[in-house]
Amino acid sequence: MASKHESLNVYNVEVNGGHGSSRVLCFAAQRQKHTLPDLPYDYNALEPVISTEIMKLHHSKHHAAYVNNLNIAEEKLKEAEAKNDISTIINLTPALKFNGGGHINHSIFWHNLSPCGGSPSVDLESAIKKDFGSLDSLKAQLSAISVGVQGSGWGWLGYNKTTQRLQLAACANQDPLEATTGLIPVLGIDVWEHAYYLQYKNVRPDYIKAIFDVINWKDVSERFSKAKLS
Repeated sequence: MASKHESLNVYNVEVNGGHGSSRVLCFAAQRQKHTLPDLPYDYNALEPVISTEIMKLHHSKHHAAYVNNLNIAEEKLKEAEAKNDISTIINLTPALKFNGGGHINHSIFWHNLSPCGGSPSVDLESAIKKDFGSLDSLKAQLSAISVGVQGSGWGWLGYNKTTQRLQLAACANQDPLEATTGLIPVLGIDVWEHAYYLQYKNVRPDYIKAIFDVINWKDVSERFSKAKLS
């Protein structure tokens, strides 16, 4: 049930002013429209950890909105580029970052989950033991980071290409992990309230504890293997 995944290229726009030049991070728009990816399972597949109602709303409404708004922002960017309208290009950066990040993050998140769960590969488990001591320790540390996100955001397990180690990070709102920290995303936990509130109310720790029962460790392991080769 997989569909094509589009990527956002990042580039720098140099803005010259009376006090010198500065660089503004922007996203280069892919000219092909982004589409909402299919889930690799049914909406009810993650019950009882994540309810059918939450999955329907989260995927068909929230993720769909990020995709739609990303396409709108990219059309505006295309027009601004054609006019060499640097001011508008700069002003579009927040919308591109928010909606592009939302699309990237959720496209990873859906595949990070599975009703089958599973276990980390031998290679990933070895790296987890080296960098965190044990799988239980990783879960505890990732849980703490995710619970500690103020407001909305994500808790992440990423791969640091420089140190060649696994590393944890938290990102606010829909800030994409790699563009924000340089870490390659391996496993993400969505802690926006729309991801859990209808079922877990304001008890975010219960949601995070439960979600480890449906982590797709096969997908996480594959992302780790690809990250090491990148």
